[in-house]
Amino acid sequence: MSHPIVTRLGAVVLITIGLATATQIVSAQSNLSIYTDHLVNGFQDWSWAAHNFANPSPVHSGNNSISVSDVAWTAVSFEQAGFNNYQGGFDVSGYTNFSFWANGGSGGGQRLQVYVQYGLNGSSSSATYSLSALPVNAWQQYVIPFSALGIAGATNVNRFNIQLTGNGTTNLFYLDDIQLTTGSGPSLVQVTINATNRIRTADARWSGLNTAVWDSNLDTPQTTNLLSEIGAKILRFPGGSLSDEYHWGTGRSLNNTWQWGTFFTNFIHVATNVGAQALITVNYGTGTPAEAAAWVRSANITNHLAFKYWEIGNECYGTWETDSNAVPNDPYTYAVRAQQYFLAMKTVDPTIKIGVVTAPGEDAYATYTTHSAINPFTGLAHYGWTPVMLSTLKSLGITPDFIVNHRYAEYSTPNSAASSDCDALLLQSTPAWTGDAVDLRQQLNAYLGTAATNVEMLVTENNSEAGAQGRQSTSLVNALYYADSLGQLMLTEFNAYVWWDLRNGSDPTGSFDPSLYGWRNNGDIAMVGDVTNCYPPFYAAKLLQHFTAAGDAILAATSDYSLLSAYAARHANGSVSLLVINKNPVASLNTHLSVNGYQPGTNATLYFYGIPQDNAAQSGLGSPDIQLTNTWVSGANFNYSFPPYSLTLLTLLPVAPQIQNQPAAGSNLILQIQGQPDVRYILQTTTNLAGAHWISVQTNTLAANSWNVTNSPSATAPAQFWRAAWLP
Repeated sequence: MSHPIVTRLGAVVLITIGLATATQIVSAQSNLSIYTDHLVNGFQDWSWAAHNFANPSPVHSGNNSISVSDVAWTAVSFEQAGFNNYQGGFDVSGYTNFSFWANGGSGGGQRLQVYVQYGLNGSSSSATYSLSALPVNAWQQYVIPFSALGIAGATNVNRFNIQLTGNGTTNLFYLDDIQLTTGSGPSLVQVTINATNRIRTADARWSGLNTAVWDSNLDTPQTTNLLSEIGAKILRFPGGSLSDEYHWGTGRSLNNTWQWGTFFTNFIHVATNVGAQALITVNYGTGTPAEAAAWVRSANITNHLAFKYWEIGNECYGTWETDSNAVPNDPYTYAVRAQQYFLAMKTVDPTIKIGVVTAPGEDAYATYTTHSAINPFTGLAHYGWTPVMLSTLKSLGITPDFIVNHRYAEYSTPNSAASSDCDALLLQSTPAWTGDAVDLRQQLNAYLGTAATNVEMLVTENNSEAGAQGRQSTSLVNALYYADSLGQLMLTEFNAYVWWDLRNGSDPTGSFDPSLYGWRNNGDIAMVGDVTNCYPPFYAAKLLQHFTAAGDAILAATSDYSLLSAYAARHANGSVSLLVINKNPVASLNTHLSVNGYQPGTNATLYFYGIPQDNAAQSGLGSPDIQLTNTWVSGANFNYSFPPYSLTLLTLLPVAPQIQNQPAAGSNLILQIQGQPDVRYILQTTTNLAGAHWISVQTNTLAANSWNVTNSPSATAPAQFWRAAWLP
């Protein structure tokens, strides 16, 4: 990510617990506009018919329509290219129809047909749907069911085409108000948590943030408090693309005579006060191995900081990165120089971990063809960044300790009407983490061989938008994206998640189209603006620190509706947390939750963040902070209603233990404590209920549903009373 130009009144949340009626239907989601007065929601113009997207008259609504004038079999085409995921397109399962208005102009009689392209790069085409002749000088709406096109429920749609056929006239005609429309959503969403299916162990480095030298407010009490508030566990420095220009010893970039306002000493002060691990990006583009080694020496030998993680350069595959090498942005050159960095840095401190820059896709960033790498499994030659870089490192006898991945879902050109920002599709994009993880692990195995086993995969940058930032970046939608992105990442083998970033800078050059949710009039992919102006992603991070901690078990959780994401974790104390993200902007989703393999008690804690808090931030009435309450659940199966555009974290406490007397063994009393397996309970006793002086006898983590304790009282001992409790 390139650095920028630096220039409780409790909100009331109604949550319904109880059975949803069978007749209750919710809106699937908002309609997804493609063209209003211009293209919106990231759709691009791929038309091959002569057309004007800013035709002033006639219009169906607003100020503009599309005029089309060409020969038969040409088409107006709209592609959603910004969200080509590992299915090769975007998910339309939440929509049911393709809808638009058409006007035949003075001649009328044109006959149109609609078809859809889907799959990787739109390689497959749907059935065609033929329309009646367009009316003369009148607007008519056409609604084409996805079922008629054969794409109902499709997850890999790329392009919508409105084609002029040869079966009618070829007069000038007009189109307007083009959109995808919704049907009815489910009356009851089914969410299932399997408390015995442990997918992986939680990593403390999932709570990470990028910090930067341009942040003059970094080393302040306000920042330390904010980082502590969200539980930040790892901080990256000195800041994205600037890392390849930054000289840590002088605090300057390139040959600049001026210094940045924040120095490495300031970062040290913040990281140590917060108790966070550091991830340092050393200068590859304009630096030297000696400079990097001196940085390691200063941090870990001179100052005894034990900063463990060091990565060589930032996104060095990209031509946007500063690279003064004779062959810039070249994977072979990078690997050869990386060996020098490894040797110099680990000579200073052999305990550090050093990472290298990678990118998914064996042919991604194939800038040069001078060097290739042969995949031993397929026998195919590849010129992409990661294969060439890894195979070269292997030939040099170097195995990186970790690799680095960055992901941004969107890229928008500054001050462009063709923004890629789309709320609905952004919130669809998070499953791409699985594809990244699988791809990178396959490349590691192919090009490093057995040495790949011990190579970690870390994510050191993620956000919604890599280009011009607009309304979406500072809206509640980006908070939902943050939470859903992290939830999906937790299901993979990525062992760090470092959000870009703490403070970035206000950006007015992105999209502020009314089709995007939100109210702020600036873009910013930071968590905090200015000193303490917290954007929604900050509150998402604050809520998520209560979801997992290092060592927790990530559990299997499923939802049968794409607009409701569900993730689960089991804590060391035996409680189970369920994170639910409602990605529907307009409707609450009534949900039946089943918890298998775990018997919760009736008490639960609830953290909530959503529209009420975002509205409070706008109006100044109420609190913009996350809400904490206690709630009641009815065992392992219960119903819950999740409000629109919201994050809800339910922590289920284990069932309260019961004590039963068992048949005595001689003079010994046998007590059986019944409770939840894998939960720690404590047994206490007293001889005087009035005094209530309880003495702890034993603690135990139940391996099964019960625990037997044998007591041998003396003949003269007073009567004993017993109790058991869950041990938090």
